[in-house]
Amino acid sequence: MRGTPKKISLLRRMVFDVMHTSMGVPFVTLSRPLQIRPLLEARAGAKATAGWAAIFVKAFALVARDEPILRTLYAKWPWPTFYELPKSVAMVAVARVEDGEECVVAQRITGPEALPIAEIDALIRHSREAPLQDLPMVRKMMLAMRLPLPLRRLAWLIGLNFGRQRASYFGSYSVTSVAAFGGGQLHAITPGPFILSYGIVEPDQTIDVVIRWDHRITDAVPIARVLTRLEQVLNTEIVVELRGNWQPAEPKPIRAVGT
Repeated sequence: MRGTPKKISLLRRMVFDVMHTSMGVPFVTLSRPLQIRPLLEARAGAKATAGWAAIFVKAFALVARDEPILRTLYAKWPWPTFYELPKSVAMVAVARVEDGEECVVAQRITGPEALPIAEIDALIRHSREAPLQDLPMVRKMMLAMRLPLPLRRLAWLIGLNFGRQRASYFGSYSVTSVAAFGGGQLHAITPGPFILSYGIVEPDQTIDVVIRWDHRITDAVPIARVLTRLEQVLNTEIVVELRGNWQPAEPKPIRAVGT
């Protein structure tokens, strides 16, 4: 059957490279429904609705503030080592349409534990609405995608295997979801080390949360405790902030969407 050849865009080529570099990561997954009734009440009573992506970015960073393992990377060069960061760096997957093609871009948020939810939400929204050239992280990745394949592979190796470079370009955790389009458990793949995704709010006021992590860094029991702590943070510290003076830049929040 005769078809039509179509050029692979730079953004789709970036997905190819991310999948390639993620193949060797020994991921393990833990999922659990979290009871978030206090959060739902606070969110419903807020002057403007906080986006779920911003809420989970902030909540996970607050947990990581007290759990150094969640700020730990695995680096191979100059020799295999764990690299602990002083603060979290979130990478949020945001869906957008570029030149008629649906794609995903990454928004880096450094130190989200110290940022207001409103500011996190505005950064996520900016990554969906702004021209690609106005997004520094995406602009750098697009430049790298123009390199020949051998040079791209080398660039990925350098970026992923030195602790400092890895933190700068790939963060300490990722947040992704398809909840805005009907939900479902998303078991995403990235170079890691931690990936958090969430579903839709269920009638019993729970929300399914999935954490995938690099098993070289930690085991299942600490992650089980992290999910318990995450539920507590969502219903306490996040609730307090939402009941305060939360004011977004625009009335409509943007949710993260994964690949």
